[in-house]
Formats: sequence, C-alpha cells, structure tokens
Amino acid sequence: MSPYRQHLPQLADSLFITDGGLETTLIFHDGIDLPCFAAFALLRDEAGEAMLERYFARYAELARSENVGLVLESPTWRANPDWAGKLGYTAASLADANRRAIALLARVRAAYETPATPIVISGNLGPRGDGYRADARMSQSEARAYHQPQIETFAATQADMVAAFTINYADEAIGVIQAAQACAMPVAIAFTLETDGRLPSGEPLADAIGRTDAETHGYAAYFMINCAHPSHFASMLADAGAWRERIRGVRANASKRSHAELDEADDLDDGDPDELGGSYRALRHLLPCMTVVGGCCGTDHRHVGQICRAMKAPLAADTV
Repeated sequence: MSPYRQHLPQLADSLFITDGGLETTLIFHDGIDLPCFAAFALLRDEAGEAMLERYFARYAELARSENVGLVLESPTWRANPDWAGKLGYTAASLADANRRAIALLARVRAAYETPATPIVISGNLGPRGDGYRADARMSQSEARAYHQPQIETFAATQADMVAAFTINYADEAIGVIQAAQACAMPVAIAFTLETDGRLPSGEPLADAIGRTDAETHGYAAYFMINCAHPSHFASMLADAGAWRERIRGVRANASKRSHAELDEADDLDDGDPDELGGSYRALRHLLPCMTVVGGCCGTDHRHVGQICRAMKAPLAADTV
C-alpha cells in the first residue's frame, strides 16, 4: 500500500531532490543503447533491472547523506502504447513493465528511506508524441483515454502519485489530470519550455497553468518545469502572479542548447554543475514554493548534489 498517496510530503516546506537525466546518463556515461530513448526496456532482463536499481540507489544515498527527501520517478517516460509499440510491446507486456518499474523503486525505498528522509514513488508518464514538438496534438478527451491505462496500472501499485513530464501543450496535461483524478491518484505536471520561456505549442507558461487548473478544478498537486535551462525561463518568471505558487519543482537541463540543437547533437553537453546549482539558488526568489529539484538532459548525480546544496544555502540576493 502506498504510504503517501493521501498526503504527499513534498507539499510541505521540506526540500526533496529527484534524479538527473536518466536516459542521457545511460547513453553517454554507461554506453547503453536506448532505442526510442526508452529506459524501461532495460526491465526486460535482470542485468538491465540491476543497472536501473543501482542508478536510483545512488540518488537515494545522496538524499540520505544530505538529509533531504527524495521523489523517485519510475523509468517509464516512454512506456506508453505508441512508443512501446515501436519496441514490440503488447498491452500486457507494457503493463507488466510499468508494474516492474514501480516494484524496483519500492525496493530502493525499503533499503534507504528513514523518518527524516522520506521517499515518494512517482509513476512517470511522458508525452504521446515528441516532447520537443507539439505538432500532433490530442483533444483533452483523447489524451485522457490515451494515458488512463498507464495511470490505472500505477494506481494498483505502491506508487504514491503520477507525474507527466515534458508536456508541451495544455490539452494533453488536462487529459492526464482527468485520467489521474478518475483513478484517485495525485498528479504533477511538468511543462517543457523553449528558449523564449514558452511551451513548444507557443503557449505562455502562465496561460498553460491557468487554463489547466481552470479546466481541472485545480486537481493537480503541483506543476513543474523540465527539460529547459534556467536561463531560458527565468525572465519569464519575473512576471508577478499567483500562478508561480503552483510551480513546486524544476528539473532543468545542464545544457543551454535549444531543443532543436539537443535533438541534433551526438555529444553530451553536461554544462557546469556549480553554475547550474547557482541558477537554482537564484530561482528561489522567483519560485517561492519550489521544494522538488533535480535534473533533466545532461545532468547526473554531480549536478543534483550541487543543486541540493545550493537549495540548502541561506537565501541571498542572487540572480540567474
């Protein structure tokens, strides 16, 4: 039974970290071939599952050493029908992979959680299409129907919540939230942003959050920003408004490259962990409710460690 499904501890003021860029770590640091960027495919055999468990255990060790909480996102960002179908999964084998992913995180939680360092398990969803382009959009009802089977699978596991990452238009976010509500699952939505601070659909972040909340009666536990460098969106956050208080988490890229540049790159731009940590520290002035921090493309435990320590430092007059 999920211990945190009713009361997510990251909704208080305590700091929680997450992991870094799982897929880029596996590809560029571990030399793993990931067709379709699908980390969940490693769950097909014991060796792959052990590799994923070691990956997440490293972040659990970091959280315990820094005395902070941890949100573990399952390696299932590509574990939806369209992407899994390209890899030969059936509906049954896909559901099994999603269950195995949560069971893996439950083992990590059992080994590392302490009363002072709670570990929240999140069933991770990705967009139906390309996270960097909003060229094949669903209606809200289509998005709900598409994502609901994966959420139903997570709801029957030890997952405490679900989270949809790299969402690039509001209607898909709304459909995900409606599906999560039907399953009585807490849900977080992470929008991705371009270098101009807008969603790939062109929607301003404030508008996307406002419309998503309005059409789902504020059901989402919180919103996040992922797969963009802080320099891409910090200026946009300077616009005052209560919508900023709905943003509780950031998982930024190490690289300042645009999505188009990242798509074409065959090397890893892992940026500067110290500089990235400083950017997060500066974001605290703009995002007063930010308690969930981690990384996305190009980041690893080094970046998350620096981000964590920067978030724990006294608040100063920093700027991004």
